[in-house]
Amino acid sequence: MHKLSPISPLGSDTARIDRVSDLTISEVTDQALASVTARKDQETALRAALGSVHGMTLPDVGTSSDSGGISVFWTGPAQWMISAPHDRHELLARDLKQVVGAAASVVEQTDGWCRFDVAGPTLCDLFERLSNAPVRNMTTGRVIRGTLEHLGVFLWRRAEDHMAVLGPRSSAASLHHALISAAHSIA
Repeated sequence: MHKLSPISPLGSDTARIDRVSDLTISEVTDQALASVTARKDQETALRAALGSVHGMTLPDVGTSSDSGGISVFWTGPAQWMISAPHDRHELLARDLKQVVGAAASVVEQTDGWCRFDVAGPTLCDLFERLSNAPVRNMTTGRVIRGTLEHLGVFLWRRAEDHMAVLGPRSSAASLHHALISAAHSIA
């Protein structure tokens, strides 16, 4: 019998945390992810279903919302990404599908993405070296889909001094290298 064990997007059994000057770059491995897309003419039903069960409000373009430990951010027209603590929502996609029924398509995303949280007072300096996203104008809860170096990512402003970066899991090492290199360039 196989003895499999999970590994992080960077290939370790523990999440990596790097500190460069006043910045902390943390690999986030404790979140389950699922995408939800409203089916044709079903967005109102989807919003009602998620609101009644989870108290979720599906956010508008470029924004996010939080409810009871579950976070949601807009990813496209009638599309959202939902994030929740993995230890309490390991089967997030399955559970969401049971709630929304035929109103939406739900797809498991947990292992398709990597997430790095960058925290510190100079995070805007770091992101200005990596992306043309207007990070200094992003307020808490704003989300932008753009590029960081050559990678397509979501930049999610979690707090004044905290940005989450979600990118393709297959590019985790490249994304991490870009973040660390830029952090050293402003240290």
